[in-house]
Amino acid sequence: MHRQHTIVDSPYGPLTLVATDGVLSGLYMTEQRHRPPEETFGEPDPRPFREAVRQLDAYHAGELTAFDLPLHLAGTPFQRSVWELLRTIPYGQTRTYGELAAALGRPTASRAVGLANGRNPIGIIIPCHRVIGASGGLTGYGGGLDRKRRLLAFESGAGTGGLF
Repeated sequence: MHRQHTIVDSPYGPLTLVATDGVLSGLYMTEQRHRPPEETFGEPDPRPFREAVRQLDAYHAGELTAFDLPLHLAGTPFQRSVWELLRTIPYGQTRTYGELAAALGRPTASRAVGLANGRNPIGIIIPCHRVIGASGGLTGYGGGLDRKRRLLAFESGAGTGGLF
């Protein structure tokens, strides 16, 4: 496996993008919980990230509501199923951990869904920030609750409706 990375600016602070064999495999925020050690990110090289950066810029400008990028997801089969389901949550909307567990056909697995959500390696693009607690409140977010609140407010303020 060949890994490369680049760092880009965003309204949420610097984002580290990581590619495995030329395919996006990580998007990490500063001080993110479960952020891998930097020595695992590979050599600095912005070339594999041109389209990801273009789409992130369009998202931050309010011009893009759904990402269309090939992703390299390394995780357990359950984690990957959760991450794929996260990609179906529409822009500006939220789902609860319980709703996701039910959608996976495992209605009692909301805690496991939460753990998989917290291990999402490609934040923002795989919108784990769109998952909230059963009471409708904000719960943990690997990038910090302030960033989660800001992402949800940004998306709901873009004219699509939402909770925050």
